[in-house]
Amino acid sequence: MAPERSTGNRIGAEDIRRRKGGVPIVCLTAYTYPVARMLDAHVDLLLVGDSVAMVLHGHATTLGASLEMMIAHGQAVMRGSTKACVVVDMPAGSYETSAAEAVASAQRIVEETGCQAVKLEGGVGVAEQIAAIVAEGIPVMGHIGLQPQSVEKDGGYKIKGRTEENIAALFRDAEAVERAGAFSVVIEGTVETVASDITRHIAIPTIGIGASGDCDGQILVIDDMIGMTVDRVPKFVKEYANLRDTISDAAARYAAEVRGHAFPGPDHVFSATSGKDKV
Repeated sequence: MAPERSTGNRIGAEDIRRRKGGVPIVCLTAYTYPVARMLDAHVDLLLVGDSVAMVLHGHATTLGASLEMMIAHGQAVMRGSTKACVVVDMPAGSYETSAAEAVASAQRIVEETGCQAVKLEGGVGVAEQIAAIVAEGIPVMGHIGLQPQSVEKDGGYKIKGRTEENIAALFRDAEAVERAGAFSVVIEGTVETVASDITRHIAIPTIGIGASGDCDGQILVIDDMIGMTVDRVPKFVKEYANLRDTISDAAARYAAEVRGHAFPGPDHVFSATSGKDKV
């Protein structure tokens, strides 16, 4: 059973729930210890997203994520975080079959990482799973709208909320997630006005990504946000840095110095006299 709030000053799921309609909730993804260390002081929530399969492991979609992969990265992020609410994605294939499967997967994630909550994709179709996980004392974040785990079924990454039928389905999903007991819900790739209306319609916080500035919080994939993404960057991303060029330039300078015998220099080698060197 996961505690609602960890020891110390750790933000818990209930703290996030209470932020509905208040100061916007700042969220970013994190997959590694050093990145978690750097982000922790600035965010309210760190999501160990199944996007790690694409961002760090080179898979074409998030379907390449496994339970073991999510746990390993969740452990790394928890080691680097002391303040943020850490949420770990439940990967495709770990919860869809039954409520019992969902509970077992969620329990394993929480027990092996110590995270504050789990996240799963879907609305009406996974309401039973959400309710079962919550009943075991594990907070759940929902995820509606564009659902990356369903990209093959949907025939690609398609923006949601452009037809009356789809809008009605989105509202049903949001209501189902809320009724099932989720403490918040991500709205991804959804028409702005629809995401805004859903935010006003439900009582739990909405976290937007490619949705609306009216959502109760925002999330981006960290590699997208800092200009590390080497493939296509989604339209909804704002790059706050350009580390692609920084890293490429550093590698080019290093290569030139190695080939030109400029590195290592005197400051980067050890002398025969002990006590003068700092490792």
